[in-house]
Amino acid sequence: MSTTPSLIRVLQGEILDRPPVWFMRQAGRYLPEYRALRAQAPDFIAFCLNPEMAAEATLQPMRRFGFDAAIVFADILLIPQALGQDVWFETGEGPKLGLMPSPGRMAELADGAGEHLHQVGETLSRVRAELEPERALIGFAGAPWTVATYMLDGHHNTMGKGERAQARSYAYSDPDRVDAVLDVLVEATARYLKMQADAGADALKIFESWAEGLPDDLFERLVMRPHQKLVARVRELGVTVPLIGFPRGSALHAERYAREVEVQGVALDTACSLERGREVQAIKPIQGALDPLLLRAGGAALDRRVDALVEAWGEGPWIFNLGHGILPDVPIAHVEQVLKRLGAQ
Repeated sequence: MSTTPSLIRVLQGEILDRPPVWFMRQAGRYLPEYRALRAQAPDFIAFCLNPEMAAEATLQPMRRFGFDAAIVFADILLIPQALGQDVWFETGEGPKLGLMPSPGRMAELADGAGEHLHQVGETLSRVRAELEPERALIGFAGAPWTVATYMLDGHHNTMGKGERAQARSYAYSDPDRVDAVLDVLVEATARYLKMQADAGADALKIFESWAEGLPDDLFERLVMRPHQKLVARVRELGVTVPLIGFPRGSALHAERYAREVEVQGVALDTACSLERGREVQAIKPIQGALDPLLLRAGGAALDRRVDALVEAWGEGPWIFNLGHGILPDVPIAHVEQVLKRLGAQ
């Protein structure tokens, strides 16, 4: 029996009897053991950069549910910190960032981003040592545009945070500066992902949380080109593990993304139709796309949707996942319900 993790086999194009399963944000506030652990850390950034605590958070859902893959407990906003920008989290308000350094200053720090965040590598090494070989370990980073939206906004944005409107306005009004920031983030993120692969990650995921709502020209400039550059740079650095791209909210562009970005898998969000998923799956393995709100609701409707996803995508290479992160108030029983429905528990 192969000890190659099922998730890696799917990313290599295999079609399995059942899809491998993991959930975005599977280590988190819906678990009582996570809440108890989190209470021991002085703040969220300190929690992410404490290898012992972050490894424990990563492993908690694996012990409880036996998912087919673990994803390292970290945050996409560690990269700005590595580039010299202050980052902190305020209860009930989320992330806050200080004044962004100049692109030139950040470029001087980009090569050292992986070394600066070595604690994440130590977390990965600890988890890999404890995780069964047949279960995959996923590293990740925020995509350049998504990270840039927070860096450019800082804590001053009052213009439609849900769309990262201020950052998008900068993309129009100050394109040279925005493009320079994206180039710095490509290099820093590539170095960070290489460090994670070297530390034991079996696969790496690129989270583009703010791809939604971009017109064609901005999608090309802010999402497609940086992803292409990032993947190419990661490979130049010698990384060979599979990459998963997640351009959330861009189902209309998903086929093009699958064809033109050299990732091994494409993660699909909640709004992606079953038909569109099949079209993307004809190009590359896919991941997704259960609605986290339906996971919270549970019941017969949850069973029906799981069955529909299996029927639509189960005959091709597919990783079962959510279309976005698990919500803090999801009942544990509903996670178990999905795993049992899939025959994964």
